[in-house]
Amino acid sequence: MSHAAVRLPALLTTERPRPEAVRSRPGAWALAVGTVCFGAFMGQLDASIVTLTYGSLRTEFHTSLAAVQWVSLAYLLTLVALLIPVGRLSDAHGRKLLYLYGFVLFTAASAACGFAPTLGLLVVFRAVQAVGAAMLQANSVALVTTSAPRARMRTALGIQAAGQALGLALGPTIGGAMVATIGWRWVFWINVPIGIVAVVAGHYLLPRTRHRNAGSGFDWAGLALLTVATTALLLGISAASGLSLPAWSVVALFAVAVAAGWGFVRRQGRARDPLLSLRLLRVRSVSSGLVGALCAYLALFGPLVLVPQVLRAHGDGALAAGVMLTALPAGFAVAATLADRVLPRGLSDRARCTAGGVVVAAALVGLLLTPAVPGVLVPLLGVLGLGLGLFMPSNNALVMASIPTEFAGTGGGLVNMARGLGTALGVALVTLGMHLGGNAGAWGVLVAAGVLALLSGLGGAGGVRRSGTGRPIRGTVRETDGPLG
Repeated sequence: MSHAAVRLPALLTTERPRPEAVRSRPGAWALAVGTVCFGAFMGQLDASIVTLTYGSLRTEFHTSLAAVQWVSLAYLLTLVALLIPVGRLSDAHGRKLLYLYGFVLFTAASAACGFAPTLGLLVVFRAVQAVGAAMLQANSVALVTTSAPRARMRTALGIQAAGQALGLALGPTIGGAMVATIGWRWVFWINVPIGIVAVVAGHYLLPRTRHRNAGSGFDWAGLALLTVATTALLLGISAASGLSLPAWSVVALFAVAVAAGWGFVRRQGRARDPLLSLRLLRVRSVSSGLVGALCAYLALFGPLVLVPQVLRAHGDGALAAGVMLTALPAGFAVAATLADRVLPRGLSDRARCTAGGVVVAAALVGLLLTPAVPGVLVPLLGVLGLGLGLFMPSNNALVMASIPTEFAGTGGGLVNMARGLGTALGVALVTLGMHLGGNAGAWGVLVAAGVLALLSGLGGAGGVRRSGTGRPIRGTVRETDGPLG
């Protein structure tokens, strides 16, 4: 008993090494990447599946759609606010350790969501679930890039992106089937068995963190400013996207976001141990790559909101819309996993970003100019997915290759924060465009698609133009498989 009591704290606070049989395998990095794909899959599955529960939640809890939307909003606000702080903590205390804790918390909170007796408690449990999701997402990119050899990093990031695309593709189908048959609570309970398998796999297959950036403390003031800035920004975006709120409240939210953001930057420049080292953002390949990640997710999630509304206006049901939308993540998965086998090996990441950006722009223009009929929408959505699947892994590889290994968790948090903001912008801009143009009528579709194409094209072009011009920070060290595993 005393022996167990001595070992228990170490088990909870120390990253455990992989078994020798795993560490010595030539493809041990692929096992680690496959394990990370559990988190990538669950994160996107959860993001796309929960919206299908809104109708059942309104009926069971006898409430409005505005109240039910807090089930998603509480999750998104918590997630975006915590990605950078959690990344900083993982750089200091171990990425494998926080990743596994994240899965435990996410799985437990998912079970609690399924048992929630009231809408208020469900919103609270969703916020707790988002804390676990932040621990997963902030570390997912970092674990991939520090596990895979440099020559295989783009392939590894493509596999992880395919896991995300698979979760996104299956979400509407699985969610619709569950809600229609066994009930909305199983939308959350489905995470439990997957989470248990993922925790066990992570314990044995993920490598320990070899390069850390412990620092001398935690920047709580920076965390408070970042939380206020991101929360006010996302609430302002939501309020501006057609909600019946007074104009002064929207202006006030954006003003608070700007003031808190400015305070956060000032704080990071003066703090002894900042949450975010500003020198990371001064590297052009990092800053422009983050812009590219934001615009890519804007282009990914915008059509996922726009197309179902258009199809429903033409008399197509939700099931038909879900089937047609599958072409987008399917194209994403194909490009993310097969690009390295099809394209020339000597083609640089920057060239792949450029090619992917051109394909994305062409698909968005096609969506803008062509009629919204299945025979046209499905191929265009597939092409859009191909472009995004080519762009995202290469863009992420450019960003992470420029970040020192001891800052990998923070870099992964930045990438996922850009994704979260891009998701929110994509949803809000399409909603606002359709609201201004008359909902799902012809003008509403044109305005929404035009705004989406313009912002995605401008932001993506700016990111691609500068993506290869910066230099990595001195001292970058890339982890490889070795005896410490």
